[in-house]
Amino acid sequence: MFERARRILQFTTTGIILIIAAITAFVLWDYYTSAPWTRNGQVRVQTANIAPRVSGQIIALHVHDNQVVRTGDILYDIDPFDFKVAVATATAVADQRRADMVLKAAQHERRDRLTDAAASREEKQVYEATAEVSRAEYAQALAQLSQAKINLDRTHVRSTVTGSVNNLTMRVGDFATAAQSNITVIDQSSYWVDGYFEETKIGSINLGDRVRVDLMGYREPLEGHVVSITRGIATSNASTGVQGLPVVDPVYTWVRLAQRIPVRVQIDRIPASVTVVAGMTATVTVVGSKGHRAHDTLHDAFDRLHDTAFGVGAGTRR
Repeated sequence: MFERARRILQFTTTGIILIIAAITAFVLWDYYTSAPWTRNGQVRVQTANIAPRVSGQIIALHVHDNQVVRTGDILYDIDPFDFKVAVATATAVADQRRADMVLKAAQHERRDRLTDAAASREEKQVYEATAEVSRAEYAQALAQLSQAKINLDRTHVRSTVTGSVNNLTMRVGDFATAAQSNITVIDQSSYWVDGYFEETKIGSINLGDRVRVDLMGYREPLEGHVVSITRGIATSNASTGVQGLPVVDPVYTWVRLAQRIPVRVQIDRIPASVTVVAGMTATVTVVGSKGHRAHDTLHDAFDRLHDTAFGVGAGTRR
């Protein structure tokens, strides 16, 4: 009797241990496969591709590669000689037009004070129109002078953002062409992280969720939050093949790889010891209010296992 009870207790204990192990293994599997996290993340940044507004030879370079600059700092200078000549010419033309305007206005005033016997109405109208034309020509000359001065100032090419000069290859003596970018500045205030999550995890991600970002090579994580989820990715099935027919990739019934959906994360805190560089590889993890990884509850995990076993679509669970 005692031996039978002992064997029953052994089987019961072993069964309980096996059940606990199975539940633990399933929860861990769900934690690592379905929780909203991914190792496929990347740091990204906005850059300002700065182009000169005027063309000319570069005569001075005021920055070096990876130098930090502020908005409005001069990056390089273009030879200003031609533009100084243009300002001098436009100034002379403006002075000439101003003198002509004063003369025509005085002539019009004198004719306007005369009686109709001394100057006909038609003659007065002619002098009035001539004075109006001279005023318009002077205004045009002032506009051309303003443009010439702006072009002269544009020989000093300035940074449009605060950040660091990147991949600087230009040198003194190069020719700068208007509207063609020749220097790049990284906007230091525009860093963000793109996490490429599997489509099966997108349903667990919401705007505003807290995010932990672990960069390779650094122990201290970055903190951020979800600001947007991409609403569309490219598909190879949309391409056109021979004779204009659609190209459709075969889909295997038992092996289906989840698509990767970009999720944009705004960085809220960067540790002082971390140097963020665009292109860095990151592990992106959606965390709860206590900073731990957010994942399904045990009830949700078993529901998902039931749906998978019986072929229920993920979209019908909610």
